[in-house]
Amino acid sequence: MTALRAALNRLRRRLWRLLFFRTLFGEASGGALRPATRLSPTVCIEHESALVLADDVFIGHFCFIEASAGVRIGRGTQVTNFVSIVSHSTHRAVRVAAGLSGAKLEVAVLRAPIVIGERCFIGPHSTIEAGTTLGHGTLVAAHSRVRGQFPDFAVLAGSPAQVVGDTREVDERWWVAHPELQEAYWYWRQGLSS
Repeated sequence: MTALRAALNRLRRRLWRLLFFRTLFGEASGGALRPATRLSPTVCIEHESALVLADDVFIGHFCFIEASAGVRIGRGTQVTNFVSIVSHSTHRAVRVAAGLSGAKLEVAVLRAPIVIGERCFIGPHSTIEAGTTLGHGTLVAAHSRVRGQFPDFAVLAGSPAQVVGDTREVDERWWVAHPELQEAYWYWRQGLSS
C-alpha cells in the first residue's frame, strides 16, 4: 500500500509540475509579442498594463511584481525565484496617515517607477523597491534589498544593497577561459553605448 501511495504521489507531483510549474515561452508586453520571454505561471503581477518587458526576459517561480507606478525590465534580464519588485510603498502611510483618504493619503505613499537594464540578474529572495534604476549588466545577490540608482555592471549585495563589485571583472575571468564566446560578449557591450 505504501509503494502505491508513493507512486501516486510521484505521479501527482509530475502532473502538477507539468501543468502549473512549466515556464512557457511567449508573452505580450507593451503592445508587442515577446516570443523569447518566459514567465512562470506562479508570477503574481498587479497593474500588468504598467509592466513593460523586453524580449528574452525570464521571471521565475513565486515572484511578485507590483507595477502601479511603472516597471520596465530590459532585454535578457533574469529574475530568479521569490523576488519582489514593488513600485509603491505604504510604509509611511500605515503610521502617519491613519484616517486619511484620497489626495491626503497619496502624499504619504511612495510611488516611483522601476527600470531594470539589459542582461541583469536578480538573485532569489531579493526586493527591488520603488524608484530603483539598475544599469545594464547588473547582478543583484540573493537576499538583497535594492533602492536607488545604480550604474551599469554593478554587483549589488546587502540590505540595503550596496555596490560590492563590477560584473566586468567577473566576466573577464570567464571569457578569457572561453575565448570562443568573446565575440558575442563584446558585441553586446558595444551595443550599450549606441
